[in-house]
Amino acid sequence: MDANVERLKQVAQSGDIGAFYTLIREDVKLLEHIDELPFADTPLHIAASAGKIPFAVETMGLKPSFARKLDPNGFSPIHLALQNGHIELVRRLLQLDGDLVRVKGRERLTPLHYVVESGQHLNLLDEFLLLCPNSITDVTVQNETVLHIALKNTRLEAFQFFVGWLANSSSENAEFNKRTVLNWQDNEGNTVLHILASTNQTQAVRHLLSWCKGFVAVNHRCMRFVDVNRKNLEGKTAWDMSQEGNREIRIMLRRAGAKPGSTLPTSNGYPNPKYQRPLTVSDSTIERLGDAFLLRSLRREIRKFTVEWRNILLVVAALLVTLSFQAVLTPPGGVWQDHGQCQPYHGQGNNSSNYPKVIDLRHNHTKLECERKAGTAIALEYSLFYWLFLTCNTALFLLSTSLIVLLILNSPIKALFTLLNIILCFSYFYSINTITDARYLMIPLESTACIYFVYIQLLSWKQ
Repeated sequence: MDANVERLKQVAQSGDIGAFYTLIREDVKLLEHIDELPFADTPLHIAASAGKIPFAVETMGLKPSFARKLDPNGFSPIHLALQNGHIELVRRLLQLDGDLVRVKGRERLTPLHYVVESGQHLNLLDEFLLLCPNSITDVTVQNETVLHIALKNTRLEAFQFFVGWLANSSSENAEFNKRTVLNWQDNEGNTVLHILASTNQTQAVRHLLSWCKGFVAVNHRCMRFVDVNRKNLEGKTAWDMSQEGNREIRIMLRRAGAKPGSTLPTSNGYPNPKYQRPLTVSDSTIERLGDAFLLRSLRREIRKFTVEWRNILLVVAALLVTLSFQAVLTPPGGVWQDHGQCQPYHGQGNNSSNYPKVIDLRHNHTKLECERKAGTAIALEYSLFYWLFLTCNTALFLLSTSLIVLLILNSPIKALFTLLNIILCFSYFYSINTITDARYLMIPLESTACIYFVYIQLLSWKQ
């Protein structure tokens, strides 16, 4: 057994695939015996160190688990390939399994961490994040993100890349990743902003805070993604860590709303007092209204949807919008094609019951009293049932358009969809006005629908 293992190591070093299968024929459980060891120099480790791409790919095809196993020094095959500069081999391994970007080696360093720490092959960063966007959230035994590692190793170029990537990311967990990574605290409680302020990295501070533009929440403060007042374990904020002599950093922090730690509430080890105070009458009323409008439950369920589910629901919602809009354009029973019999208009209160409709012919400044109005729905003669149909159809239209807005993730494209929905709603209600010719009756319906639609738009952007 030991002799076969030694021969296998020599074969892996040379990259001889033929000799590899000769050893397997002699002992068909050879790879299984190696795989049973918690730490081992597998053939894949040896091939990765030597840069033998075909042999490494062949071995990984036979034993994918080798790609995640660590050797006695705490390194996986992809770590060894990076250390020895075999970049094409790294790319081939990631083609087979993109999640290898998140394999944790010694000190829980991932390949992404290693590239930033070493400062070599930084061109791989974009490829790593393209294959596995969530790898940016991985942390080391020091509880450091890849941004912490970049700053502590003076990799300013890498830091700027990561901040820009987070700001422009449209991956499934993009919003969560931004808030998590930019405010993550290491073992000393320091965020990246603490480190930047304490080391006087003016350019990096400017780069970080500049990405907050367009996400201002309250009092012109950058509060959506970067918590400028997060305290470390010593109770210090980024303002406290900044050097008094660096006026430029202090000006940027002040504009972002940074304060000294001494002026902020002190954590006393108790739960958040926000959730400890008793509910007031207004609180309970808001709570009931929130439940009635599915505020919390709806947003919670939408966050759980996978991309596949979102796509399916978007198709269904678009179909329902099309059907409900078509029902207004071509209502049941059709529309009148002419005004019927008409006579000159005799003034307000003088028109005959046989000619209830007043038609204003603006092109020649005259008015007529007519039996009906061209373009209105014939089914209006059965008023109660037709208005019931219009109410149900309008509810279906609004719910479907709302679902589309809610399902689209927060991004610039969502603003475009919001604008398109507003235009679509205007067209829908204008069509209803045309086929009913009941302007005064439509005002409360349209007002209610507009309030509801604005409410849904605000709710969707809070996801």
